[in-house]
Amino acid sequence: MTLPARMKFGTFMAPFHQLGEDPTLALERDLELLQWLDYLGFDEAWIGEHHSAGWEIIASPEVLIGVAAERTKHIKLGTGVISLPYHNPLMVANRMVLLDHLTRGRVMLGVGPGALVTDALMLGIDPATQRPRMDESMSIITRLLTSNEPVTHQSDWINLTGARLHLRPFTQPHMPLAVAAAGSPSGMVMAGKYGLGVLSISSPRGEMTLNDFWHIAEQTASEHGKTVDRKEWRLVLHAHIAETKEQAMAEVRARAGTYWRDYFEGTMGFPQPFEADKAEIVNKMDERHIWCIGTPDDLVAAIHRLDDSSGGFGGLLIQQVDWATREQVMHSFELIARYVKPRFQGSLAGLEASQAEAERAAQQVRTLREDATGRARAAYEEHTSGAPTAGG
Repeated sequence: MTLPARMKFGTFMAPFHQLGEDPTLALERDLELLQWLDYLGFDEAWIGEHHSAGWEIIASPEVLIGVAAERTKHIKLGTGVISLPYHNPLMVANRMVLLDHLTRGRVMLGVGPGALVTDALMLGIDPATQRPRMDESMSIITRLLTSNEPVTHQSDWINLTGARLHLRPFTQPHMPLAVAAAGSPSGMVMAGKYGLGVLSISSPRGEMTLNDFWHIAEQTASEHGKTVDRKEWRLVLHAHIAETKEQAMAEVRARAGTYWRDYFEGTMGFPQPFEADKAEIVNKMDERHIWCIGTPDDLVAAIHRLDDSSGGFGGLLIQQVDWATREQVMHSFELIARYVKPRFQGSLAGLEASQAEAERAAQQVRTLREDATGRARAAYEEHTSGAPTAGG
């Protein structure tokens, strides 16, 4: 097993809200879930940025993080992710440093090129330029965060003259930085180039394995004199947990099919991975280990599979989807907190060792207890037998 002694657990909140529901209430449920995860002891939550297609309705992760920070105490809150080609890099850095101070160091900066082509088209951005622009922007952001020297940079979309951060980061040297990596190797290349953490889906698209993906980051880091750390590699997994596998399947079956077929295939234009009715999609995804729908033990097994296929990673992020009722989603996270998280964070080792030691000594303890009880009874009887009778 190559996992760290204490693996991080969290959520990746795009979020995905099915059409037809009140969006204001959906945002409140997102905030309620973040409060619940904070209570349950989850380590972190990453909140997305999207501007089109109807389902992913948070336009500014920074704004939602600011609200969530006031409602939570411990959980770290990250941008999952800011689409760098949509923003001036100085403004991105300034907003994140402000949040770093307001949260007293609970904020993380996750970046990406922008997941929705429809976002880029509305902004007049050629999708082919998004990944190069992400790299260009990140080079400026890292300079702003790590140096007091002014930055001057001119290109076809950025114009900075003597730019610097007048408010320096609260976290030293700066808040944690991570990049999204999904279908193409560009995210892993950028992670290696700048020594960043990584947020990636647990089932990479194409022929590459998770371990292949990580080797790209390591090789690129070596070429640029940087290092990357598997402990800062988070894998995003679709998961829903209940007391039995049958129950978990039943809870998500209808909405999971709609989520995949209507949004990813119908709205986003993803290819159909297999022939299946909507009601069977959840079975196919679970059978192929793309999703994990089942019991806490099923999720434990899934984590071990990811460990084997990746060569080791540092955090598991549960993809937040409205594919069950509010109560069922909350209960799923509670089961993860109670029965999965402790197995990968060292919380049970001492308790299990103590119980096993007591079990081995049970017969000896029983004999000693019986002996002590017998002695106490004999002493009492001896004492009372010598006591004067009433009226004596």
